[in-house]
Amino acid sequence: MTWDEVRPRIPNALTIARFAAIPVFAWLFLEAGDGPAWGAGVFFAGAAVTDQLDGYLARRWHVQSRFGKVADPLADRLMIGVAVVLLWTEGRIPLVAMLIVLSRDLVLVLGYKVVVPRGYDFEVTFLGKAATWVLYASLCFLIVTAKGTDWPLVLFWIGVALAVAAGVQYVLRVRRELASPR
Repeated sequence: MTWDEVRPRIPNALTIARFAAIPVFAWLFLEAGDGPAWGAGVFFAGAAVTDQLDGYLARRWHVQSRFGKVADPLADRLMIGVAVVLLWTEGRIPLVAMLIVLSRDLVLVLGYKVVVPRGYDFEVTFLGKAATWVLYASLCFLIVTAKGTDWPLVLFWIGVALAVAAGVQYVLRVRRELASPR
């Protein structure tokens, strides 16, 4: 196989690797017990890096795909969702925060399934990317710091606020675009 045949597959392979990383991350987190989970935190940070890398490579090499447009944000939603649930079970984040993140992600995933067949071309916004970056960073810091450390939780709430704002932005944009005559 030549480089020209392999190159277009790399971004999607990174996304698939992120899906595969989810159970490994969960296992590492649970194995760490009550204290900081450095192995899980480093693994989670690696997943965050692949999120940035796969999108960058797909755009740089002009190999964006329909699969990548769907799978990349879904992998992020699942990785972040699993981290939020695990941190909630450990008492590291409040129930309301977990519910906000999971509800927002569920609305986006289900909404995507409804609007794409109607001709909407889903594009991630800068606000959506910023929310994902802040959530990944804050969750990573929550994973590797001792329970009761406040600053990662403050960063997490900033990420939650950005995620909600991005969700509202997506809903308004979809509503406006689907309402306009074609």
